[in-house]
Amino acid sequence: MSGVVSEERELPEDVREALEILHSGAAQVLPEGGLADKLLAARREGRPLRVKLGIDPSGAQLTLGHAVVLRKLRQFQDLGHLAVLIVGDFTGQVGDPSGKTNTRSSLTAEQTAENSASYFEQLMMILDPEKVEVRRNSEWLASMTMVDVLREARHLTVAHLLERDDFARRYRESLPISLVEFMYPLLQGLDSVAVEADLELGGTDQTYNNLVGRELQRAHGQDPQVVLTVPLLEGLDGVEKMGKSLGNWVGITEPPAEQFGKLMSVPDVVVGRYARLCTALHPRDVDALEADVAAGGASANAAKRRMAREIVGLYHDASAAQVAEERFDALFARREVPTDVPAFRLPAGETTHLPALLVDAGLAESRSKARRLIDDGAVRIDGSPLAGGSYDLPQGELVGRVLQRGRRHAVRLQPADQGDVA
Repeated sequence: MSGVVSEERELPEDVREALEILHSGAAQVLPEGGLADKLLAARREGRPLRVKLGIDPSGAQLTLGHAVVLRKLRQFQDLGHLAVLIVGDFTGQVGDPSGKTNTRSSLTAEQTAENSASYFEQLMMILDPEKVEVRRNSEWLASMTMVDVLREARHLTVAHLLERDDFARRYRESLPISLVEFMYPLLQGLDSVAVEADLELGGTDQTYNNLVGRELQRAHGQDPQVVLTVPLLEGLDGVEKMGKSLGNWVGITEPPAEQFGKLMSVPDVVVGRYARLCTALHPRDVDALEADVAAGGASANAAKRRMAREIVGLYHDASAAQVAEERFDALFARREVPTDVPAFRLPAGETTHLPALLVDAGLAESRSKARRLIDDGAVRIDGSPLAGGSYDLPQGELVGRVLQRGRRHAVRLQPADQGDVA
């Protein structure tokens, strides 16, 4: 659904338009009607909303799954509001379970500083740097005394904390919950107080922590923030959450052709979801795209291609997306042999053992996997699949030819007596 909001009260047209965009793809907005109230207040006061997002200083490459909440934050920016990024350089040293049965490993201050630096280059591929305020929560948390902490802790109860799903589950299962973990929602809530957040964004696993921020703001005499959560994005398999460990991910810094090819592999059932959560398309455009997917056939294929182009265009540009689509067609539709592939030197010897070559060239994880790929017809030389059992070939039959696994992974083979140009 497009996320169109039904409001009984009369709202200005610009507010209704903003609500349609911001509710689209959201998992939950709390409290009901709160976002409209905030937008009206900002309009009345002539100021931007302060939209808070906590940054996890893990240093990993960002995927489309990580980018879902950042795209929502960009929507707020495009509507004239301010993104307030909280670098958890203090809370990163504490750790937050976030739905896991074990606490995250704590990081040193040096580690969080180093990791957060690598994040920002990727973040600014999505956000408008002219509408960003960056804060580090050590600014207000590092100087707190024990008296300060205990005074703030009076606003939360153990019964309240046990309403958090992962805490409740671990308590039922008699698994340990440290006092430090209980303190984490308090620390995150104090971030909202310190920056006077109007809204806080997060994944569905952060709903409880974000609601704690509302309670602490109320205790400090502030107008409580609205909480907007976004759903988890399924990976390329269309089932499991996008993650590197499952190999079902798309990185925002990957080359255009790699992104486009991966996106064209997603099942039709999630094409609309990718369009809604990962592109800058208007909700009504996504509605039309979803209708095309439902129609099936050529319409569904065209819709998937548009989704892929839109995403590649966001992280590169429209011309790069067009080139990526043309390359995809050359490899998949016209079955042409790729030309822009890295070179790889063949090992010395008259005969080459292909399973070993596939592993050395990074086209297979193991020799046994390589043999299975050959037997399944998934390995090609100059576009022609190898016959099952073709494990050893004369080197002369390989020099200058393109060795492929699937469509996107290939190398051009060079003779052993030429330098390694890979």
